[in-house]
Amino acid sequence: MPTLYTLVAPCFFGTESTLHFEIRRLGAQNIQVTDGRIAFQGGADLIAAANLNLRTAERVLVQLASYKAITFDELFDGCYRIPWEDLLPTDAAFPVKGSSLSSQLSSVPACQSIVKKAIVKRLMAGHKTSTLPETGNVYKVRFALRKNLVEIYLDTSGDGLHKRGYRKNATLAPIKETLAAAIADLGRVRRDSVVQDPFCGSGTLVIEAAQKALNLAPGLRRRFAAEHFDFVPAEAWKEQRQKALAEVRRDAAFEGVGYDIDPAAVALANANAKLAGVGDRCRFEVADVKDFTPDARATVLTNPPYGERLGDSAEAASLARTLGQVWQRHPGQGLYAITADADFEQHFGKKAARRRKIYNGMIPCQLYMYYDQPKR
Repeated sequence: MPTLYTLVAPCFFGTESTLHFEIRRLGAQNIQVTDGRIAFQGGADLIAAANLNLRTAERVLVQLASYKAITFDELFDGCYRIPWEDLLPTDAAFPVKGSSLSSQLSSVPACQSIVKKAIVKRLMAGHKTSTLPETGNVYKVRFALRKNLVEIYLDTSGDGLHKRGYRKNATLAPIKETLAAAIADLGRVRRDSVVQDPFCGSGTLVIEAAQKALNLAPGLRRRFAAEHFDFVPAEAWKEQRQKALAEVRRDAAFEGVGYDIDPAAVALANANAKLAGVGDRCRFEVADVKDFTPDARATVLTNPPYGERLGDSAEAASLARTLGQVWQRHPGQGLYAITADADFEQHFGKKAARRRKIYNGMIPCQLYMYYDQPKR
């Protein structure tokens, strides 16, 4: 019987419902949703599938243990009980990172040292060796202490999953790919959608919408830490990559257009779209928001400049006002704007049909959703 792993996928606060749907589509078992993360179970093939396909997860972790610890001895003992020798080869490099919040064991460096020591002792006993050179593949160990509850993980992703492999450079304060993918989902992007962004920057919102419409797996252009793990067979990665490629919808009628006043941003967006494999579905042009005319078929997805990003709240308010004026003349299929501007509706000149609180990193934002509400 294949080994069943407990996996955890962290996500932006406010995007849990989107990630839940993605994980369910992959056939995961025992899915549990909590704030900012989703736990689920599956075999080694699901580790590969989740890394390749999840658009809104920040990474995929294997949870190895969960236990109470208020002393260093308890922290050590719980970590030592994990069968590390079944997971890590003798030459594995295993850096340890972690965090502690509202816990008796509050010193992260001290906890790191204890966790590392427990792994070393267990590996030496399990592999019957007195030396661990740490010259082989990297197995990143993570621990989290929350209210004296310890959780210990192996990171299967390596670089965060927002690193798709297509954005080599970015404009100032870009939106993360994982958050952009969640907005594309909340904006109900489909295979035949037309998407516009009048503040496109490096093109992330339009590109993520295009990849969603084409069902282009976000992880196809990069590699993952667990591709070198002994307990995740190479065949699993090969099969899941082939499956993802077979499910790409090249016949999708999606169109994406982005505009920005900065020529350098536009050039970067066009280059990113090509690297992302959607250069034939997206185009980016230099234009001022005051000249923006929404397509009657289009859904507008946008991240308008605001105080933290622009450095001038008065200018941000003026841009939001202009956007509201041009969009309300030609509202198209709806507008979804993410911003930290608490007065966005006032500046935009219209109350949103719906709002959703989402954190953009550490910045609390709102996704303002404008669309025709169904008649009752």
